[in-house]
Amino acid sequence: MKALINKAFILAGLLVVTSLTACAQKEKKEQVQKTSKNLMEWNKLTKAEEDVIVGKGTEYPGTGKLLNNKEKGTYICRRCNAPLFRSENKFESECGWPSFDDEIKGAVLRIPDADGMRTEIVCANCKAHLGHVFIGEGFTNKNTRNCVNSISMAFVPDKK
Repeated sequence: MKALINKAFILAGLLVVTSLTACAQKEKKEQVQKTSKNLMEWNKLTKAEEDVIVGKGTEYPGTGKLLNNKEKGTYICRRCNAPLFRSENKFESECGWPSFDDEIKGAVLRIPDADGMRTEIVCANCKAHLGHVFIGEGFTNKNTRNCVNSISMAFVPDKK
């Protein structure tokens, strides 16, 4: 009788472990599918865009197509189309890249560079490299300069 009870406990234990493992595998599979879906929904990038957005490169200063843009509208992530910055926050810093003293709330993440000297900014949605943020330079009242590669963004003008 004791052997039968032990076998029942062992069988019940295996059943619990198997159930937990199956749930963990299902969760992992759902995460992979979600990531794959996000990747498929992202915009196709040119080689130059990929070098900056994925490879964390920098476009040559003064060459970006959005540097001198004065239109009212929203700057969005080139890779995933998430809204990043509003034109009202763009200012002329003369650094060679578009500069913004504020981002759309929750749109941009700040990550310390490995060198400890600068802070990288990335799209909060897809982690695309945008550029760097600098604090305390005194260009605007907000005392912040998000220095962004034009190639990392697209522009959507406001409807008139």
